[in-house]
Amino acid sequence: MSNIASHNPPFGAEHSGSLPGPPELLKAHEAIERFLYREARLMDAHSYDEWLALWDQDATYWVPCNADDIDPTQNVSIIYDRRGQLRGRIQRLKETSWLREQAPRLKRLVSNIEIESAADDELVVNSAFILAELHHHTQYLWAGSTAHKLIPTGDSFKIKYKKVVLLNNNEALPNLMFLI
Repeated sequence: MSNIASHNPPFGAEHSGSLPGPPELLKAHEAIERFLYREARLMDAHSYDEWLALWDQDATYWVPCNADDIDPTQNVSIIYDRRGQLRGRIQRLKETSWLREQAPRLKRLVSNIEIESAADDELVVNSAFILAELHHHTQYLWAGSTAHKLIPTGDSFKIKYKKVVLLNNNEALPNLMFLI
């Protein structure tokens, strides 16, 4: 992937052949931040239907296992779902009785948001996260990085692709009782 200094201007910028000025970069970055923060709030609140509405109809959600860049069609993944499978995963989470009785409390911090590449029809955005999970009086800490491919839609975005790389993806993991 190319970086923001490549030939593709960020969301909302004109194709002038040169790097866009600070106002366009700032506008694109602020819109992306708002979107990622909203996604984090919805996930922390277990607002799965609203969260799923952020996704494009032809989307992929991937959490690799044992390595950061493996072929998910040839290797085991923690999660490798297309949108329909993701809808089924959400339904199972919503129907799990012990989760309905006491879902884990979650608080996610999203940072280091960077636009890796941009075109009129797609943005690639990288970020880092720390997620605190409290469940049955035990607190867990999750950390990692996320790559989003976002499709501009009006004044917001749809998620085309999301890859979450857990810092400990090569360790034994407990059951995830939430979406990471």
